Amino acid sequence: MATPPPTPRLILKPGTAWSGAWQQCLTAAPEAFRDDGVLSLWNGTWQADGRVLPATSPIDGSPIAGPPRLDSEAAQAAVRASLDQHRAWRHVPLEERRAKVTATLDALTEHRELLALLLVWEIGKPWRLAQADVDRAIDGVRWYVDGIEPMLEGRSPLDGPVSNIASWNYPMSVLVHAMLVQSLAGNAVIAKTPTDGGVACLTLACALAHREGIPITLVSGSGGELSEALVRSPEIGCVSFVGGRDTGAAVATAVADLGKRHILEQEGLNTWGIWNFTDWSSLSAVIPKLFDYGKQRCTAYPRFVVQRALFDAFLATYLPAVRDIRIGHPLAVENPEDPLPRLDFGPLINAAKAKELNDQIAEAIDRGAVPLHRGSLADGHFLTGQDTSAYVPPVTLLNPPPASPLHHAEPFGPVDTIVLVDTEAELLAAMNASNGALVATLSTDAPATYARLAPQIRAFKVGRNKPRSRGDRDELFGGLGASWRGAFVGGELLVHAVTDGPAEERLPGNFPDHHRTL
Repeated sequence: MATPPPTPRLILKPGTAWSGAWQQCLTAAPEAFRDDGVLSLWNGTWQADGRVLPATSPIDGSPIAGPPRLDSEAAQAAVRASLDQHRAWRHVPLEERRAKVTATLDALTEHRELLALLLVWEIGKPWRLAQADVDRAIDGVRWYVDGIEPMLEGRSPLDGPVSNIASWNYPMSVLVHAMLVQSLAGNAVIAKTPTDGGVACLTLACALAHREGIPITLVSGSGGELSEALVRSPEIGCVSFVGGRDTGAAVATAVADLGKRHILEQEGLNTWGIWNFTDWSSLSAVIPKLFDYGKQRCTAYPRFVVQRALFDAFLATYLPAVRDIRIGHPLAVENPEDPLPRLDFGPLINAAKAKELNDQIAEAIDRGAVPLHRGSLADGHFLTGQDTSAYVPPVTLLNPPPASPLHHAEPFGPVDTIVLVDTEAELLAAMNASNGALVATLSTDAPATYARLAPQIRAFKVGRNKPRSRGDRDELFGGLGASWRGAFVGGELLVHAVTDGPAEERLPGNFPDHHRTL
């Protein structure tokens, strides 16, 4: 019997160390970075305030820059200063705003690879996905720069700045993208750095924008301590939130009480239904892509609802595909000249999230869920002896029990759950388990079946035989049910959401007094 070849010993790709990335930040934006951390940006200047908390990279547990957490008093001062900036910026001519945003995009492009490398270290994105996050921000805002005039026709900036509170998973393509479009529309903008990661990337991006004269405020701190300033302050013209339902519900209550403009993107259990379907080869090609970034995104599909009669064919397609998924250290290579690895995902956002998810998996199995697939870190792409506490391999469970969080909530990690159904009514009930979602897909051979069932699926976007995504540029985006509150976005609607139009305008969205999709 032949001896298997030894496992290659991996090394950190030369030129990708955190220390080198940090030195590049010090060179690129010395006004915003210090040897021991980042500064806050408010009142038009970089401020050495806040209590810096220690932080570690999810990649290997090594120390990285932590956010300087402001208290509520400093946050209130930052909001008041942003209002002063807003009152000046809203009168700046559009052509001047356009020129400043364009110059910012050029600077972001110049520092594209550094921004992506920071994302790898801070939130664990594989190199390919980190680059895509930066590129989507730049390309998306350029689309608005080129076509902003008709979007602003008959409209004016809000009375106060836009406050942005976003999750950590897409700092560039969601948060920076939104901030630059909001400023292009005539608003000063405030952003809270996500608690779990991305502070260095956001600091560099905001430093480049600030140099061009964009009125940006960047602060850090706990949501509970800063919410009074960033959500309830009368100076705030609009609250834009991306995150979970628990926090989103509290924000929704506050903005509803105040009658404040809001955009609240909340989680939902996005589902993929299989009904009278035979094109298994197309599904096999899609399954690995559904694990991009470990399903740590708002449009991930963690639930398959499968017709029982098709379960054997589904498993024959699904299991080989999920077994081929590659995870590991995003910057590890065998030889110095090798390109960075093409991984499906790296770590989760931190070791605490990995433990929480592993505990939920164990509890679900203990209560009756059937484990169909459990990957192993032993097969991962890791440096010898590195910390792997933030990594979770793919897991697939059949019939998670109703008492388990995996039954009704988005796991935000590489866990698929499968529910078997026998009737169309059961299919729809299982696909609508979370009272609203952002996306869903129904795989079925017959167009008539899709046309009949898709309108009954409570997701904002429903695809046939292929995944749906948030979309860019002119594609409308929102959520149904509890997955979204306030104005929908996408294309001109993102601009309309942060500007005032006709006096009796009813924006598309889910508002306390109306729901409108177009």
